[in-house]
Amino acid sequence: MALYLDSAHVDEVRQALSWGFVTGVTTNPKLIAQAGRPAEQIVSAICSLCPGPVFYQPEASDPEGLEEEGRRFSAISPNQVVLKITASLENLAVLARLSPEIPCSATAVFSPAQAYLAAEAGARYIIPYVNRMTRYSGQGIALVQEIAAVLRASGRRAELLAASLRDVPEAVACLSAGAQHVTLPLALIREMAEHPLSRQAIAEFAQGGGC
Repeated sequence: MALYLDSAHVDEVRQALSWGFVTGVTTNPKLIAQAGRPAEQIVSAICSLCPGPVFYQPEASDPEGLEEEGRRFSAISPNQVVLKITASLENLAVLARLSPEIPCSATAVFSPAQAYLAAEAGARYIIPYVNRMTRYSGQGIALVQEIAAVLRASGRRAELLAASLRDVPEAVACLSAGAQHVTLPLALIREMAEHPLSRQAIAEFAQGGGC
């Protein structure tokens, strides 16, 4: 089980890694654009800070361009950069070509069937967009449960990394539903560490009180 930071801001990556319990970093084209630097520079900088996996999502829309971009970004830090390939038939075919050489994940997964095909194609991670599914159908957590069951039955090594999470209860529910990993923005990781009763207990202990 691992916790990932969902960010393309180097300062946020540095801060999250300093806590000692964040394993890696996930990015996407929107986060890269918000960071305001060329994608190659951002991925390279994050890889130099983070010893764990760094996820990058190619922006090319055609299969040939997707494969070329994926190989180019993988070369920044081989075996550390994990490609995020969006789930479609054409893209999963590219994933199947890349996965014997490059760590790959299938992202924007919205059904157990897509998860199964991605696992068969060699995806190391399956990434459902949980909150987006919740907003679409109210079934975000159910999707995590169904994908987890399919991956167990498939016998493949693919792991479930839950993304698109909007609050602490949703993140915890994903873990309870079978996700091995979650990726969260910095603010949400901070929020997970807090509880008003913990703060109250800390204040009481500081004053010499007990539990």
